[in-house]
Amino acid sequence: MLNVVINIIYLTLSLALLFAFIRLTRGPSLPDRVVALELIASIVVGYVGVHAIDTGVASFLDVAIVIALTAFLATIGFARFVERGGVKNE
Repeated sequence: MLNVVINIIYLTLSLALLFAFIRLTRGPSLPDRVVALELIASIVVGYVGVHAIDTGVASFLDVAIVIALTAFLATIGFARFVERGGVKNE
């Protein structure tokens, strides 16, 4: 039963990743693309977490934490970039 649930979760995460990638490529503005990148990072953290449950290897949770923290810091950097007005042509 657990294998069926894990396969359904993998399928759902794959669909979410596909839709987030479409949003990333067709996003009308830079903030929309930043949100899509954050969503992709969150989905990858979900993949790693489900894989940790599936395999029983707890060290994958450390990998998920590192990915989440890196994505958070990247989002803060993008937010500061967008807040300051983007690239200046001087």
